[in-house]
Amino acid sequence: MKKEKNTNHSVSINDAIWAQFGASLEMLENAINICPDEHWNTDLNFWYTSYHCIFWTDYFLTTEPKNFEPPVPFTFSEFDPLGKKPDRVYTKIELLTYIAHCRQKANKLITGLTTETLNDRWINAYKNYSLLEILLYNLRHIQHHSAQLNLLLRQTINNAPTWVSQAKKLNE
Repeated sequence: MKKEKNTNHSVSINDAIWAQFGASLEMLENAINICPDEHWNTDLNFWYTSYHCIFWTDYFLTTEPKNFEPPVPFTFSEFDPLGKKPDRVYTKIELLTYIAHCRQKANKLITGLTTETLNDRWINAYKNYSLLEILLYNLRHIQHHSAQLNLLLRQTINNAPTWVSQAKKLNE
């Protein structure tokens, strides 16, 4: 039997980008949530990998990178060329709050995209990308670190969050 195409369901590029970008943030959030407290601050660097990922997510969501400022209590430590870690270990609650900040920032940016703004430039000392490309780059970075965290969870507690196919709309 031949399947008919569902022509009643159209998706905007904004919806498609949000569905996948938001899903990547949910996967990171799920990994942080499932991490047992006893593994948070160990040589596994679970907290730091989480923080690193969220910091750069926030930075890459800033359309004018020279104007980037992380929210309190976070610092610019990730820009340290020697790889200096922050002065203290951030808590799960702090990092989950930072993800919520990034989720709002990403949703606002993505839902406001137009055909023209997709080609706006995101430029810093090392990158000159279109806004679309920095969003895709950012999504890949989040997935890379979410996968690392999920592997650590499998290796330490033999459990990890399941795959998130699509993000819910932010207002759901």
